[in-house]
Formats: sequence, C-alpha cells, structure tokens
Amino acid sequence: MRLALRRMIFQGCLLAASVATLWYYPAFAASRPHLVYLTGWGLLALMLYLTAYNARKKLPFLPLVSSRAWLQMHVYLGLFTGLVFLLHLRWHWPQGGFEATLALLFVGVTASGLLGWWLSNTMPKRLTTAGGEVPFERIPVIRRSLQLQAEKLVLTGIVPAGADTLADFYAARLAGFFSGPANFGAHLLGSRRPLNRLLSQLAEVDRFINATEKKTVAELVELVRQKDSLDFHRTAQLMLKGWLFVHIPLTYGLLVFSVVHVVIVYAFSGGAR
Repeated sequence: MRLALRRMIFQGCLLAASVATLWYYPAFAASRPHLVYLTGWGLLALMLYLTAYNARKKLPFLPLVSSRAWLQMHVYLGLFTGLVFLLHLRWHWPQGGFEATLALLFVGVTASGLLGWWLSNTMPKRLTTAGGEVPFERIPVIRRSLQLQAEKLVLTGIVPAGADTLADFYAARLAGFFSGPANFGAHLLGSRRPLNRLLSQLAEVDRFINATEKKTVAELVELVRQKDSLDFHRTAQLMLKGWLFVHIPLTYGLLVFSVVHVVIVYAFSGGAR
C-alpha cells in the first residue's frame, strides 16, 4: 500500500512537471533565447541518470534504491526526457548532419527503450501462460525432433493408406513450417492467425482422406501445435534478450555524441554567454 502511494505521488509530480513545462516553456523560450542551454544540460543530466540504471543492475549488493523502484523511475523519467528533448529542439528537427545524427540516436534509444518496456511487461506473462520457459539453446534440438516425428508420420502412412494426399500436403504446407522458425511477427504481436490458418487447412484435408490418414492428421495437428508453441518461446526469449543489444549500444553512442555536441557548442558558438 505504501509503495503504491509513493508511486502515485511520483507519477503525479512527474505529470505536473510535464504539464507545467509544456505550459510555461514556450513563453519563457521566446524571451530568453539562452534557455536552450538549460534544457540541454537538463537533458544530459537526465540521460546520465537513465544510463546509471544499467550500472545499478550490475551492482545489486549496494544499499541503493531497489531495482524495481529504479526501473519505475527509469521508465517515467525516460518519458519525461523525451519531452525535454522536444523542448530542447523547440519542436523542429535539426538540419545539420551531426545534430540530425544525434537526434536519430535519441529517437533510437527512446524507441528501443519503449519496446523493451513493452516486452518486459507482456512476454513473461505470455511465457507463463504457454507453460513456462523452454531453454533457448534447446529449441533447435526440439524443433528438429518435431520435424523428424512429422516426416516419419507422413512417410510411414503412405503405404497403409494407399494414397499420397497427406504427403503432398505436407510437402506443400508443412515442410517449411517444421524445418525452421516460423511466424515471428505473429508471435511477437500475440496473433494466432497463422496457426489457425494451418489448422484450418489440415481440417480441410481431413475431409478428403480415409480413416488411416485421419489418424495421422490428428497426430500432425498435435505436432503443429507443439511446433507453434516452440516458435513462440523462441520469439519471446529472442526479443527479451536481444533488445538490450540494440538499446545499450545506442545509449552509449548517444552519450558520446552528446558530450561532443556540448564541446562543439561551447567551443564555436560561445556557449550561454
């Protein structure tokens, strides 16, 4: 309860600061052209604080604010930093090559951060619903096993069934599905359309085959569901682990460019004088 109250107070203060900034900054900026330097230093200070979160995660033993509380502040201040960034640019995209690159780096850091926040809030819950986590390094082995089972089912069913309808369907629609990862985008967005379409096609085939092949189709359906679940585990774990490999390098690149930007501003334009 106390934690929830502190969070509400912090959110309220941040919202009030954002509204006040949006309301008063244009009037101040019009009469105080050097105010852009203040927003610039504020932006750099916020970016340094946000970058410190990565160091905080590597030093969990220090008696600092809890990692969960720091993460909350990281998210909220990250959004507030986006607002300060827009005010610093005065709502105009920079024209120079260096400044445009710096702005693109900021946009990349913000976008990857928002993606990471969304992934961290959605993927673990969906993994739990899907039956826990499959070790990432085991996924190719399990996928190969499912592929061999499916191929064996189809091939051994040709002679008893006296027809190759199911084998033709497997070659046309299921061979690619079982041979590698599938439906990455659908799994990322939580869509079941590709799976439902495949199951619907299997149900359509089931109408035109004999009793022997129907048993094979039922077993194939189960293998398809297992393979689809495996693909989801791969997508979720790949995104949860991979987005940091984009976010962190962009963050440090942004800091380097920001420091160079400060040096250039104060060396060639006289700073705030």
